[in-house]
Amino acid sequence: MNNLPGQPKHQQLSAEFRHRITTGVWPEGFQLPSEAELCREFGTSRGPVRQALSTLRSEGVVTGGRGRPPMVRGAVQSQSFSTFMSFTEWAYSIGMTPGQRTYEIARRPAGPQAAEQLDLEAGTSVVEVLRLRLLDNAPAMIERTSFVLDVGRLLFDFDADSGSIFNYLRSQGVDLSRARRTIDAVAAGPEDAGTLQVAEGTPLLRERRLTSSADGRRVEYSEDRYLPALTNFTIENTSEHRATLVRIATSA
Repeated sequence: MNNLPGQPKHQQLSAEFRHRITTGVWPEGFQLPSEAELCREFGTSRGPVRQALSTLRSEGVVTGGRGRPPMVRGAVQSQSFSTFMSFTEWAYSIGMTPGQRTYEIARRPAGPQAAEQLDLEAGTSVVEVLRLRLLDNAPAMIERTSFVLDVGRLLFDFDADSGSIFNYLRSQGVDLSRARRTIDAVAAGPEDAGTLQVAEGTPLLRERRLTSSADGRRVEYSEDRYLPALTNFTIENTSEHRATLVRIATSA
């Protein structure tokens, strides 16, 4: 099981369960071990196991509940809106190895978009990060992130090529509880095309993410650009639980 610094036990378990599903250890239609068996295997209490199983049910990966044993519905192929996972956690959950190449971590005045999203005065210093994210050593996504200064300064003591920034910040006590995502499509410009090793004009899936603490403080704004051949996003609704996905108008 991949143990990431600062990651809660239930998230470690859900990532491990997803990995077993995507790699075929738990094939479609497989009845999962009982909660007691999973507790014994992972040396934990029922609480984290139940939370992990609940997460997989909300994603539509596992069926069951209300007296029915959990069973594998199918392999995870997309990144779900129903949970808040870092790129690293998501990559492990689909059985792929995440990687990253960090091009820059710098303190500078916030750009207009980041200042507006982070509710900062114009010219306020932020810490900006530029990374290329990899799946099994292949370029998958360009990450351009701005952190408020008191959070971002922690990254100057972190090797950003070593793994998840979010998990490192959580290990340092940073509250990263909520995220609002906006998904659209853009064409790859010269810089993105060169970094992702694709032709200029290639369609990219853009995710703009605003991350806040539990009390609503805005701490991170990111614009990530994915290769859609490697990544997509899904949302699943049920009659009992309605996901807060909305359509918004955008300017041409």
